[in-house]
Amino acid sequence: MSKHVYDKKKWMEMPLFDQMGNISAEVGRALRAKQKGDQRSLEGAFYRGLDLLNATIQGLVERKSPRFREVLIARDQFCEAILIKKDDPKLDEYFTQFALAARKDK
Repeated sequence: MSKHVYDKKKWMEMPLFDQMGNISAEVGRALRAKQKGDQRSLEGAFYRGLDLLNATIQGLVERKSPRFREVLIARDQFCEAILIKKDDPKLDEYFTQFALAARKDK
């Protein structure tokens, strides 16, 4: 887990698209840092992204939402992209769609 602090109660009250849109920012940061070879930025973004993904998954499980399975798969693919060095060009695109959807309603 990372050392960053976020308001978990406020996070849980956010709509799923907003949560995933915020996660998208960390995924994008991690992938760009990986491309640049910036290990420090990579680790920070990776752990922040994992913290937020885990909080989202926990909230979905508590609400008994079947959507938790999709977010679990997304978390696994994010981990593979960073830890196993498996490049997936569609991963950033997947998360970006949530950010766009969240902005659309604002």
